[in-house]
Amino acid sequence: MNAQEFLKALDHIVEEKNISRDVVLEAMELALATAYKKNFDSKTNVRVDINPETGEIKVISYLVVVDDYDDGREEVDEDGNVTRIPPEINEDAQILLEDARELVPGIKVGETIEKEVTPKDFGRVATSTAKQVINQKIREAERNSIIEEFADKEGEMMVGMLAMEDSKNYYVDLGRTRGILPKSEMIPDEVVTMGSSIKVYISKVEATTKGPLILLSRKHYGFVRRLFETEIPELVDGSIMLYACVREAGIRSKVAVYSTNEKIDPIGACIGERGSRIGSILKELNGERVDLVLYSEDPAEFIKNALSPAKDVIVNILDPMKKEALAIVNDENLSLAIGKKGSNVKLASRLTKYKIEVKTLSQINAEGNKAE
Repeated sequence: MNAQEFLKALDHIVEEKNISRDVVLEAMELALATAYKKNFDSKTNVRVDINPETGEIKVISYLVVVDDYDDGREEVDEDGNVTRIPPEINEDAQILLEDARELVPGIKVGETIEKEVTPKDFGRVATSTAKQVINQKIREAERNSIIEEFADKEGEMMVGMLAMEDSKNYYVDLGRTRGILPKSEMIPDEVVTMGSSIKVYISKVEATTKGPLILLSRKHYGFVRRLFETEIPELVDGSIMLYACVREAGIRSKVAVYSTNEKIDPIGACIGERGSRIGSILKELNGERVDLVLYSEDPAEFIKNALSPAKDVIVNILDPMKKEALAIVNDENLSLAIGKKGSNVKLASRLTKYKIEVKTLSQINAEGNKAE
């Protein structure tokens, strides 16, 4: 491989992998040094210098000047076990100060004596060996680059393409990498098609030994929050604030909002003209119900609003310290307040952070009679 071919290959890797040229050069220098030691049985310290402008490769052998040979040491632990600590520098890579000064007068301990030892056929011999090491370093740099790109996207929503699936997961193409969308993180009963675009919430970004791990979800409550931020401009400009969002995926979500501008109706703004805004959100949620709740600093009022779609709710705060409340409803609204399998009152409790007990007046009266 001549210098021009080397530079051409280098620039191709840099462009294809979107990695810093310096990172690739460093990886190649390390790989070529490894190849030299292996193919030419070198025991001395060796480094490889690559001229980034010309592509010229030089192998430099160097000896470290020492005042005495370092042959390692022994350490004894509390139990009397002896551990042999090898020398920091191989003896073959050292030269005594008195010998070094015969070659270079005035040289000091810690400095080096260098010599170019580039073999004539080094390019041919080293290329195949270096290739594997280079590819490994490139993969590492590429993984780090992807991690850096996605690190600040955790908790965000992205649009990807459904690329493939197995028995447990979908794999979503996000551009430079694929994210894992577990089937358990899909909205219940939704049907998707391979090759179609899909909105996903990035729930976790982690560097692993096998590469970047990007976990996705459509079941996470954050997915609903990001959908609202996408569809409702007032949430972006701050005239409407999203206080909290809770969710039981596939069944119901509750989103508490309030306005920082008294002229703006936060519920109406989220619904949009003829339901256009909330309609887009509901379509993405596969028909999941969404309750828009007006946030209030008054806990009783907030709980009353959170128990929607139940109406005519009377709320008594039983213990503000323990955050316990009693919601009184008429018989007609009891099932609405509790919800299917208790989902409505559970979500209202999570939204308001109050333990809410729902009863009718007739139930309270009956309990009172029994107590008497």
